[in-house]
Amino acid sequence: MLAQLSIRDIVLIDRLDLGFHEGLSVLTGETGAGKSILLDGFALALGGRGDGSLVRHGEAQGQVSAVFDLPMTHPARKLAQAQEIDTDGDLILRRVQYADGRTRAFINDQPVSVQILRMVGAAIVEIHGQHDDRALTDPAQHRTILDGFGGLEAQAEAVAGASETLKRARQALQSQRLRVEAARKEADFLRHAVEELGKLAPRVGEEDALAATRQGMMQAEKVARDLSEAYEAVGGQSSAVPTLAAVLRRLERRASQAPELVDPSIAALNTAIVALEEAGEALAAAMRAAEYDPREQERIEERLFALRAAGRKYDVPVDGLSVLAATMASDLAALDESESSLSRLEKELNEAEAAFVGLAQALSQARQAAAARLDAAVKAELPPLKLERARFITRIDSDENARGPEGFDKVEFWVETNPGTRPGPMMKVASGGELSRFMLALKVVLAERGSAPTLVFDEIDTGVGGAVADAIGERLARLAGQVQVISVTHAPQVAAKAGQHFLIAKSAGEGEASRTVTRVTALEDQARREEIARMLAGASITEEARAAAGRLLQAAGLRG
Repeated sequence: MLAQLSIRDIVLIDRLDLGFHEGLSVLTGETGAGKSILLDGFALALGGRGDGSLVRHGEAQGQVSAVFDLPMTHPARKLAQAQEIDTDGDLILRRVQYADGRTRAFINDQPVSVQILRMVGAAIVEIHGQHDDRALTDPAQHRTILDGFGGLEAQAEAVAGASETLKRARQALQSQRLRVEAARKEADFLRHAVEELGKLAPRVGEEDALAATRQGMMQAEKVARDLSEAYEAVGGQSSAVPTLAAVLRRLERRASQAPELVDPSIAALNTAIVALEEAGEALAAAMRAAEYDPREQERIEERLFALRAAGRKYDVPVDGLSVLAATMASDLAALDESESSLSRLEKELNEAEAAFVGLAQALSQARQAAAARLDAAVKAELPPLKLERARFITRIDSDENARGPEGFDKVEFWVETNPGTRPGPMMKVASGGELSRFMLALKVVLAERGSAPTLVFDEIDTGVGGAVADAIGERLARLAGQVQVISVTHAPQVAAKAGQHFLIAKSAGEGEASRTVTRVTALEDQARREEIARMLAGASITEEARAAAGRLLQAAGLRG
């Protein structure tokens, strides 16, 4: 519930701090005293539209803070927690309005967007007035309201789930149909490609491996030629070894004749011959190692060129050929299995559709029954509100072809204000006063099915008096037994039934007599009886009016 409302420098309000209790609270005062200003300030704290003209003249900014005492499990706390706001203790909504039109929004002193402030505020407070178009008068909410009244939330969730399943089944079938259709158009190409790539059997990394092997073979061919020429010079027909061996033998035969001259040369020639023979052996081994099969090189080149030609043909890198082959084989398999897969998906779609239709039809029937109960309950509330000739109609238009998460039904609250007149949407047919009373009747009926913890009614008793005003007050009091109700009223019958009474009046500001300010005073006992007497009698309060005020308070169970 709203625990405290603080307003600073908003239009005629310079400083205002109000504490609210549970039950019914009323705000009264003469026309133009500032009741609308107070509600405009409250709406600002709830995320209402800002305007620089709301700032008190001469001030740079104004602000409004609303403190709410809510259960820890209330949805408004969850909305705030989703914004990483600490929600321990009270929930404080604050709005700063600058004279240049800018605004800032806060929840528990943490900056938030106005949209978030509005979402949280809407979960806590509903404001109903003659021109209100947000709460019960919004047709977009009527189906949800009816489901809540009828206790149909679980059924509605089941229909929403079945709708999502149906949507996925329809998308799966459509996707498969498009895939098969595309595959059929390319069937011949696919079969040729799958056969060709199957024979080629490309492997990831094969191009790099073949290119490296080919490059090695090409280099080995060049090296082999040089090795062969070197071997020919060292160990072939051009080798100097035979000549050196013959010279060595002649010198060895002369060694005994002049050993001191011949022995060094013999040793050197032996070394040279051994070195040349070793070089020849090394060159022969190198030549054997460099040997390659020209046919193997040709095979590798043919394979490499075939892979690269396929890559160009199918416009993919060579390493992508294996993936392409698998994809094409899958598409071809999908084409070959198209009839069975399409039949299976069509069966799943039919099953999903049947499940959705069954649930939606059951929900639609339950809504019809709930609508009849709602109409009857609202009808019972109308005669005391001087709407005894009016009818409240929960109109349900069902179209099984218009399927969605909500089922088949479009729900809208209609009214017929007088017998014989054409029924129509509540917002279009009912006058301002009638609309307010229809909304009050609805809120009384719907209160047990959940409501915002704080309801504000702005002059819903305008244009009525006597028994009708008393009936309005009685229903506001009943409603206040379940939620906090704040009512701006001109009806003494309503004011007398409140547990808390505030008087709104204009006065001169302290120290600045030329500036008018709006003051709000909590009334008790005698002062409250005097205000109700003023509401009964007008400017000149008579003893009869005071006595009547006392009787109203006594009838409400309060001291008069």
